[in-house]
Amino acid sequence: MQCKTMRRTMPMMLFCCVLMSNRPAVAAAPPKDARADIYDKTADGNKQIADALIKAKRANKRVLMQFGANWCGWCHKLHDLFKKDRKIAKALMYDYEVVLIDVDRIDGKQHNVKVNERYGNPTKLGLPVLVVLDADGKQLITQETGALEDGDHHDPAKVLAFLEKWKPKPLSADHVLTEALGRAKKESKKAFVYFSAPWCGWCHRLEEYLYRREIAEIFNQVYTPVKIDVDRMTGGKALKAKLSGSANGGIPFFVVLEPDGTKVADSNGAKGNIGFPVEPHEIAHFMKVVRQTAPGLSAEQRAVLAKGLEPPKK
Repeated sequence: MQCKTMRRTMPMMLFCCVLMSNRPAVAAAPPKDARADIYDKTADGNKQIADALIKAKRANKRVLMQFGANWCGWCHKLHDLFKKDRKIAKALMYDYEVVLIDVDRIDGKQHNVKVNERYGNPTKLGLPVLVVLDADGKQLITQETGALEDGDHHDPAKVLAFLEKWKPKPLSADHVLTEALGRAKKESKKAFVYFSAPWCGWCHRLEEYLYRREIAEIFNQVYTPVKIDVDRMTGGKALKAKLSGSANGGIPFFVVLEPDGTKVADSNGAKGNIGFPVEPHEIAHFMKVVRQTAPGLSAEQRAVLAKGLEPPKK
C-alpha cells in the first residue's frame, strides 16, 4: 500500500508508505496524535456505500468514495481541502455523497478488503484514492490523487475540475414533477411536492422526516413525495414561483397536488410558510393539511405523523 508522503514504519506492521520516485520533497505531515481521526475503523464499507447510494438516488447525486487511513497524511490533507475550500465544499454538498472508506489494518487484517476488491483494488494506486459511482452504483472513475497534487498540497483547481467533470447532469423540475404526477395517478395518490436546496438545514429535516421508516410507511400510502431542488434542477425556482404564487419566500415549501396538477393545499399557514413544522401552530397546520388531503388515514396513523414532528424530549 502506498501513501503519498514519506517512507514510514507502522506499529504491528500496519502499512508502509512508499515515496514515489517522481515526487518532490514535501513537508512532513503533522504527528498522528495532533490530528483527529477522519476514518471510522469500525464501519462496514458496504453499508456506508449502500446508505450513500440511497441518498444519491433520491437527490440525483454521485457517490464519492475516498479510500484511506487515519495514519495517512495526504488523506488528512485532502479531507481538510474538502472542508475548507469554499468552492470545493459547495461542489461536494451539491453533487456528491462523500464516503470515507477505511482500509487500515486491524488485528493483522486489512479493513474493508472486500470493498477494495469489489471496486478493482483502487488502493494499489496509493492513498488516498477516489472512486466515483453514479446513483445506480455503477463505477465511473478511479482517480489516484497524485495527479491532483502540487508540491506539498492538493491543487484546489485540479480537485474542483475533477468534481465538475464527474458531477451528474441537472434534472428538469418540470419533468420530475410530470413523472411524479404520473405515478400519483397510477397509484391513486396525491403528490406531496416539497421545494428544497442543498444548503437548507430545515429542508434536510423535512426530508429526513418523510423518509423515516415509521413515517414513510403511513405517508406513502396516500402521497407520492417528490423533491424539487430550486438550486440544482433546471427550472426549479420558476416552478416554485408558479406553485407558491411568489418567486420569494422561504424553503422548505410544500404543496399537495391532485394527479392532474390541481393544488389542494400548501405550507402557507396563518403566519406564513411553516417550512419544517416545529412550533405548535406549524404542526397544527401540517396536520390540518393531512386531514384535508388524506381523509382515509386513521386517527392512529395521523397521531404517528404528528408525534414524529415533536422535538425529542431532553
